[in-house]
Amino acid sequence: MATRSTIAIELADGTVRQVYCHWDGYLDHNGKLLLNHYSDPLVAAELINVGDISSLRETVGEKHPFDARYDATDARYQWTTYYGRDRNEPDCGYKAYKDFDAYKNEHQYEEFEYVLRTDGFWYVSSYGGEYELLTEAIAEELRERALEEEDAE
Repeated sequence: MATRSTIAIELADGTVRQVYCHWDGYLDHNGKLLLNHYSDPLVAAELINVGDISSLRETVGEKHPFDARYDATDARYQWTTYYGRDRNEPDCGYKAYKDFDAYKNEHQYEEFEYVLRTDGFWYVSSYGGEYELLTEAIAEELRERALEEEDAE
């Protein structure tokens, strides 16, 4: 079952671009990948400019067979898989918003919503909640997991 997410970037001119990502939207996967591999605004913009994503990976990569995302022995497994670029689906480009307020009011809602703001930090909203720093959300999840493991012992 998919954990859907959206990934957005606020550009220097204040506009926001957003794409949909179908698989692994939870903090421990997409959240960490965004934080570790897409914190450079130019790299994040490249990621988003290609359009809607099936599977987020460590690099944007190049056009490849859509099913390469299933074979971990294939070097292309580390490449992000896109609906438009890699499966030739139409109408899979990013969505654009005039500013962050318009984005918050009109954007596509999914279980996890990631946005790289112009302050250089990733933020996340989980299940329609308030946006918080991605680093803090991941740290909180790790704390909760540690407490659950303590309780299970």
